[in-house]
Amino acid sequence: MNLFSFAWRNLRRNTRRSLLAVLSTFLATLMVVAGNGLTEGFLDSMVRNYAKNETGHVHITTTAFRERSRFTPVDEYIPDAGTLVQKIEGLNPTEYVLAAPRIRFGVLLSSGPFTKPAAAIAGDPEKERSLLMLNRNILPGGSYCDEPGTAIIGSGLASDLELKVGDTLKVIATRSDGGIGFKSLRVSGIFQTGTNALDGSVFQMRLDDAQAMLAMPGGAQQILVMLPDYRQANAWRGKINDALGHGETQNLSILSWSEIGEYPKVIQLAEAIYLGMWFFIALLGAFIIANIMTMVVLERRRETGILMAMGMPPTEIAFSFLIEGTMLGLGGSVIGTAAGIAFNVAFARKGFDFSSALAGFSWPIDNIIRPTVSLSGVLAGILFCTVAAALMSFLPSWRASRMEVVDALKAVQ
Repeated sequence: MNLFSFAWRNLRRNTRRSLLAVLSTFLATLMVVAGNGLTEGFLDSMVRNYAKNETGHVHITTTAFRERSRFTPVDEYIPDAGTLVQKIEGLNPTEYVLAAPRIRFGVLLSSGPFTKPAAAIAGDPEKERSLLMLNRNILPGGSYCDEPGTAIIGSGLASDLELKVGDTLKVIATRSDGGIGFKSLRVSGIFQTGTNALDGSVFQMRLDDAQAMLAMPGGAQQILVMLPDYRQANAWRGKINDALGHGETQNLSILSWSEIGEYPKVIQLAEAIYLGMWFFIALLGAFIIANIMTMVVLERRRETGILMAMGMPPTEIAFSFLIEGTMLGLGGSVIGTAAGIAFNVAFARKGFDFSSALAGFSWPIDNIIRPTVSLSGVLAGILFCTVAAALMSFLPSWRASRMEVVDALKAVQ
């Protein structure tokens, strides 16, 4: 006997009840797929906001710098960072990949009789607009450091040094050759994020100005590679290694963001929690299938007894009911997955803007969360809800196969 066609015919015997089961699975799957898209977009935002400030999705430094990274040494740097950046950005022209050279170093700032230590961040101004994004926090009357010889400074530093827009800021730092580097910069803007860690100790300058001051021609301590999807980081790490070859990478350390620090563990924990939550929702959606299959088993006790009396093995009895429940779950999950994908696609382009919700939080982050459409989300929707339906159908199916033939035949006269 073809159990699949047998199960399909049984489902059609009570279409209203079957449609109710499909509807419950449809709603659960819709929640799973749409919710998974939103949470993946949320996690992507968390990783992106962390990576653009700290490591990039792929982080490239020299091996010696990696070993001493907590001291941000300026004597360890990638000599021809610009060429390496061009190679990386040209690896896949169809995808938008940003490679940003950056230098972080300690300095002593001076203005008139005032001096104060600070942390300098130097990078390409155009690329840092989408990374550090300090340009969004510049106070009225100021501008970004678009011109050579300019810098932006935190409001706390500006207050301590009694600086205003247009004033001259003197910067002193140790050069890569061990000498003393000195440079005068014009304050083009003062930024205020409301966070002391930035406002009171950070200023940003142009990469070319920093390279000249630190005797680091064309060099950078690190290159941050930003990808369309943080889940591609390990693949891109391998792609960069293969493209550069052993000769160019023997002194380089190329790591994905997930291999640096403790933050990746937070993301992995969040992913595991969300995964468990979606499966729980899928089980709730399939719970009604368990009720329906229990009713079906009770209604068809005499029919089941006849089949067993005719020689149908208990395993086939169990499988026939199990297939019915699984078909109900599969039908609802396929339709629900399609609806969930449509939801995510519809809102992915514009995204959800949480700027108003974070109005009191002015740290320079990207507040747009975009639902994602991924293969993992599609599989989660179909597999979770189908498996949940199968699990919920197992007990009624098993009970049907354990019936005594005589008792089943006596059930309904």
